[in-house]
Amino acid sequence: MKIYWILPVFILMSCDVLQDVQSTINSEPTIAEVAMGLKEALTIGISKGSDQLSQLDGYYRSPYKILLPAEARKVTEKLQVVPGFSDVEEVIVQKLNRAAEDAAKSAKPIFVDAIKKITFDDAMGILLGQKDAATRYLESSTYDPLYETFQPVIVESLNKFNAIEYWEKATVAYNKIPFVNPVNTRLDDYVAHEALKGLFSMVEKEEYAIRTNPEQRVSALLKKVFAKQDGT
Repeated sequence: MKIYWILPVFILMSCDVLQDVQSTINSEPTIAEVAMGLKEALTIGISKGSDQLSQLDGYYRSPYKILLPAEARKVTEKLQVVPGFSDVEEVIVQKLNRAAEDAAKSAKPIFVDAIKKITFDDAMGILLGQKDAATRYLESSTYDPLYETFQPVIVESLNKFNAIEYWEKATVAYNKIPFVNPVNTRLDDYVAHEALKGLFSMVEKEEYAIRTNPEQRVSALLKKVFAKQDGT
């Protein structure tokens, strides 16, 4: 008799637990929970972005590939006829992207520290805003300090792959060509901005996925917080 009694009690208890969990998820999130949920979503985006972009060819063979700026391409076009620089554009593009991939390995803690600074006051507006509201908030409020931290990492990575030295040699050769205007393109500044643009694009992609696809909400907190967005 005891065996037949315990089973239905267990089933009833299990149902109660499931109802409690569902009730918790469906309840109105607090401002603190909204802030924590947004930070979790952005951290997921940053983690996936930096992990993917820091792989070999993460930038180089992706939609976020960093190309030479227009003023640099006019240099490489002229240099194609100079001995030793026939493939200068491809060489420098690969070096730039290798530097960005290398720097992306250091990006995660920099971004995560910035994400922690999202305030409770801004949280609800971000949650109920556009599909990229969290990414745009992070970008507008942290881009300059992130750049200041990230740019030296880019310089170190560019030097690691001899990109700056190679570019200096290329520009010296270019400036010797008769009747050209001398150039002095700052590759570190350009690559830092382009690398950050790629990272923010990855974050935006992940934010959109979490906002529009409930299956991407991998924690109870994300389910609860973004359920409020779904109901608006």
